[in-house]
Amino acid sequence: MHKALIRLLAPPGAAGNLSILIFHRVTRQPDPLFLGEVDSARFDTICSWVRRWYQVLPLSHAVQRLQTASLPARALAITFDDGYADNHDVALPILQRHGLHATFFVASGFLDGGCMWNDCVVEALRQCPGDTLELPAHLPLASHRFDIRSWDAKRRVIDTLLPAIKHQAPAARLEVAQAVVQAARAKIPTDLMMTSAQVALMARAGMTVGGHTVSHPILARMPEGEAFNEMLEGKRALESITQQPVELLAYPNGRPDVDYTARDTKLAERAGFKAAVSTASGVSRAGADIYQLPRFTPWDRHRLSFGMRMALNVRNEVRLSQLQKLPADDAPSKA
Repeated sequence: MHKALIRLLAPPGAAGNLSILIFHRVTRQPDPLFLGEVDSARFDTICSWVRRWYQVLPLSHAVQRLQTASLPARALAITFDDGYADNHDVALPILQRHGLHATFFVASGFLDGGCMWNDCVVEALRQCPGDTLELPAHLPLASHRFDIRSWDAKRRVIDTLLPAIKHQAPAARLEVAQAVVQAARAKIPTDLMMTSAQVALMARAGMTVGGHTVSHPILARMPEGEAFNEMLEGKRALESITQQPVELLAYPNGRPDVDYTARDTKLAERAGFKAAVSTASGVSRAGADIYQLPRFTPWDRHRLSFGMRMALNVRNEVRLSQLQKLPADDAPSKA
């Protein structure tokens, strides 16, 4: 039933559309701090559904077919963001077992022992002893004292802190993250993200490596030159590691007009990327803006609800008009 419905909603050719799944981590076991995160058993199940219902294409190939209005029926691509080590250790073997391809968007600055600010906060709370976490009063937060006596309580603190920190200036964001680590008396892991060698192995295994900037900033809040350098230097670093062209980009966080703007889509093209993905939901059709392709993954655990939500997502086509246009005199200059 699912396959027939999806074919009806995603026919071949000019009337077709492209679904792009987005993942971040695939943990070996369920994580008590992120009960909704994908673990190995759940990812294996999702891959079995996807293989049965869709024609899974490398994203670069799917973009080419999208541009020529020649997508196959039930076209889908799989993507991962950030560059976590479990992408190599856990997700890759599952993908290979199912004969599926994925694109891995890697923030190059965190390879070989780095840790993103949000993961510093999460891992600090994971390790923090006692019932209370107290942060310095000068930090730009609405509250500075938190109950952490249970996993539920720690999840609530994460849900409070991460949104409060995310859109602060980089220096302030780092200060808060470091304060949480110090207050928790935590040791930040150095093996959370992939090594350069693992990224190279992903490429040699036939997977696609894409850019995700160097330091995973909010591009919309950066000066043009800094945003461009984040994209370009991340691209160059990954090309040096993989010895392959890096032609696809994922905007960090990825919400149109919030995390990236029309300026940044132009910068991505100028940096040499051939397409870019957002985190807006929906599917892409012929004529779509290939520098802001939508992505969506249902978090339903049951086959029927997962499949129906994928089908409903076809109705969420993202149109270019949703992204604010730049006045001509604000457009980025050519290099």
